Amino acid sequence: MKTRILGRTGLKVSVIGLGTWQLGGEWGKAYTQDEADAIFDAAAAQGINLVDTAECYGDHRSEALLGDYLARRDRGRWIIATKFGHRFHAFMKRTDVFDPAGVREQLEASLRALRTDVIDLYQFHSGPDAASSNPALWEMLAEQKRAGRIRHLGISIRSKGSPVQAREALAYGAEVLQVVYNRLDRRPETDVFPHAERDHLGLLARIPLASGFLARAYAPGTTFPPNDVRSTWPSEKVEEQIREAARVRETEVPPGIPMAAWALAWCLRTPHVHCVIPGCKDPKQVETNARAAELAV
Repeated sequence: MKTRILGRTGLKVSVIGLGTWQLGGEWGKAYTQDEADAIFDAAAAQGINLVDTAECYGDHRSEALLGDYLARRDRGRWIIATKFGHRFHAFMKRTDVFDPAGVREQLEASLRALRTDVIDLYQFHSGPDAASSNPALWEMLAEQKRAGRIRHLGISIRSKGSPVQAREALAYGAEVLQVVYNRLDRRPETDVFPHAERDHLGLLARIPLASGFLARAYAPGTTFPPNDVRSTWPSEKVEEQIREAARVRETEVPPGIPMAAWALAWCLRTPHVHCVIPGCKDPKQVETNARAAELAV
């Protein structure tokens, strides 16, 4: 496993991380603790050390599965990244919570779920510019850093992007940006990367496998079960992703290279990206994702 320094944080992160939205139950499956343990153990065996989760992946469900695991393993080997800003109600139903008091409550809940005294990276989660520009929010978070409950702050930019949040991140006190970045969505190259380079910010690439479309071949007309987030997408978007992924597979992926590994290594071809955080369904997919480190420059 290769590592990179996560911008100005100084954290040495594995170039392949572990995304855990799926553990919240919105990707077609509900996970038991034993199943989650097997995924985390596989990640550790591959040298992965960064896990990304969030308050709204289930009602702290993903965090709780990770926290139970951490209580029985070596917490010190892991870099734990989680997020704030949304209250989970039901499948794909959330309300925004970005006021300082509400975020403070979320922090307390995340610390309890994760069974830890400190969160390594606490990230503003896909919120509007009006929420991210609230000085009182960042003052409260800075106070929590001084209290030793947060090590570093970040901004997970919503999928449509926000040049404002990337441009102002350091002024807010954030040292890391998380963005949607993959072979089918290259917008951060112009909207985010220049700001990250200027301010020496860490960069995490989420959805690097384009929600699975760069991991396996889907036939035109594919539908997803009702408990899979992709079932909420317009059919036109699904078909477009299928077509584009097929084109990339045929024209860009070298023979004999698994497409998932190629897609992750593609994100890492630029030194701007310090870590990709693909999700996975089982330990085998963790191992497949980890092999992308061999292809990364």
